[in-house]
Amino acid sequence: MTPSDPVAKLQEIVAIPTVSSPDPDLTPAAEFDRLLAAMARLWPRVHALEVTRAGTHGLLIRWPGRDARTSPEQPLVLMAHLDVVPVVAADWSRDPFGAEVTDGAIWGRGTLDDKGQVAAICEAVESLLERGFVPARDVWLSFGCDEEVTSASARAAVRELRARGVRPWMVLDEGGAVAGGAFPGITAPVAVVGVTEKGLTNIALTVTGGGGHASTPARNGPAVRLARAITRLDRSPMGARVPGPTIELFRRLAPHAPAPMRAALGNAGRLGPAAGRLLALAGPEAAALARTTFAVTMLQGSPARNVIPATATAGVNIRVLPGDTVASVLDHVRSAIGDDQVNVELIEGEEPWPVSPYSVPGRGDEAFDLVTGLISEVFPDAVPAPFVVLATTDSRFFTAICDRVYRFAPFRMSKAQRAAIHAANEHLDLDAFRAGIDWYRRLIESLPAPVGGLPV
Repeated sequence: MTPSDPVAKLQEIVAIPTVSSPDPDLTPAAEFDRLLAAMARLWPRVHALEVTRAGTHGLLIRWPGRDARTSPEQPLVLMAHLDVVPVVAADWSRDPFGAEVTDGAIWGRGTLDDKGQVAAICEAVESLLERGFVPARDVWLSFGCDEEVTSASARAAVRELRARGVRPWMVLDEGGAVAGGAFPGITAPVAVVGVTEKGLTNIALTVTGGGGHASTPARNGPAVRLARAITRLDRSPMGARVPGPTIELFRRLAPHAPAPMRAALGNAGRLGPAAGRLLALAGPEAAALARTTFAVTMLQGSPARNVIPATATAGVNIRVLPGDTVASVLDHVRSAIGDDQVNVELIEGEEPWPVSPYSVPGRGDEAFDLVTGLISEVFPDAVPAPFVVLATTDSRFFTAICDRVYRFAPFRMSKAQRAAIHAANEHLDLDAFRAGIDWYRRLIESLPAPVGGLPV
């Protein structure tokens, strides 16, 4: 029997361990098959629409709008992804795929990233279809199956839409949230709407030299030299500054800040580099808004405890702030390390992504204002504001066909919940999940008709 309770539906899909892998042979295709079959049963009206596969297990679903002539033009695209990252079960206080409901929340891998969003979108659309509602313009649902690794299905979805001549009016994916405790001194939750993303870049630092027996070490061997390079890079961050979306974020936060902070936030655009330096001191989340970041994530050296490695390598994950470039980042890395014996290899490099329109005093944007207006309706205590997404999403590839790509999950998330994404004890509050369904429903109901189309 198909459950009617949205929470029970979310439980069912969270319990399916769709852990993606960059190696196709290690991706559990059977689990993804099981997930797609469950979704078709749980949301039958959604799956009675026009469904196209994108990649191996991604879905692209079209819901036609009112006017067959104009509705297909400039549709809304709602995005989420079906895959999740691996778990270390020993770190969890509950079964990571148990989808247990307790303490007013559903616990499990993917509840926040990103099956909660998948379920909320499907539930909103299913309920509107059930009552016979037809949107003012086409609505597409794009659910990727490999966002955590390659985003191949998202790229396939973009190719399909481009082949059909579809240029979306707005794309909405994960990335922001109604975030509590996000900024020091601000008690109100901040509903951050991502208008751009940092570029994702990976490099390898490699030192090659003489290896040998650990009983006769030479000075400055490969491992030592690599450690020195890592330390130098850690001590030499790139310059801090505040991009335009962050300046507008601060302006909106200023009225909610304690008196000593109010002037600094409200005048961040005039403070220039000083504002960036202040932000860099406000903790990791805030600091990441103000500069390109470097994170050493992988280390490789000796295969044994008593062997000096002939080669030592470190992987560095870099998130490139708008205004910086991959080339300028590589120049900074080489300068900070200051050692020609350390080879700096670019593994992959993405420039920062285009900035979507957002509203500032004297200049509004219809799509951005629709999103933030609905945030104020459903989450009246929250401060809606643009921001730069620190991670990466599938939606970055949709910037090739759409000028308005936003990143916002309509869920309240505490600081602890945000920290649990990709970590242990990920969970979504039940009230937050239900509010998210309501938010998506209102968004679809509020869509304006395309120019030349029927009035809403």
